[in-house]
Amino acid sequence: MNDDFKFLKLDDVPGPTKEEVRCLVVCKSGVSNDDVVLEIGCGTGGLTSEFAKRAKKVYSIDKNPKAISLTSKNLKLQKLDKKVELIPGDALDVIDKIPKFDILMVGGSSGDLSQILKNGFSNLNENGRIIITAILLETRVDAIKSLQKLGLSPYIVDVSISRGKIIERGTMMYAQNPVAIIYAFKGK
Repeated sequence: MNDDFKFLKLDDVPGPTKEEVRCLVVCKSGVSNDDVVLEIGCGTGGLTSEFAKRAKKVYSIDKNPKAISLTSKNLKLQKLDKKVELIPGDALDVIDKIPKFDILMVGGSSGDLSQILKNGFSNLNENGRIIITAILLETRVDAIKSLQKLGLSPYIVDVSISRGKIIERGTMMYAQNPVAIIYAFKGK
């Protein structure tokens, strides 16, 4: 896992997903070197790079051109750009053009989560996995309801990470944004 500080960042591009959260997402996804991953919302490319290290191929869609450019730079710095196809555009316009995949990772949906999951589910291989990260409470509820409508049994893990900073009197803990990881398995 790369440290967060190793990623190039921009103020108007979200990310990277915190290192500890990336660890959990990768673990919950069960990604292997035989898997094809479709990621919606690459941001700075934190999760993109982790999937690229482990999967056969990663397709990553983002509607923000700055996110696509920044992810490209971060992938090149890590020498992972050959395993990732970055696709600029709205997921709803592009998702049907992606070949079958094993993992659908949604990190940003711009309010279209239900439709993204519905469209992605049809191209998800049997025994495929869906992973959603959410910081908004509404996204968490939408994710669970949308997965249930697809006939899936979702799981949710709420993660609160705090990092310590050594100060004169001791260690002060700084809380990071809590993140929910919602996941489900097709065919199980």
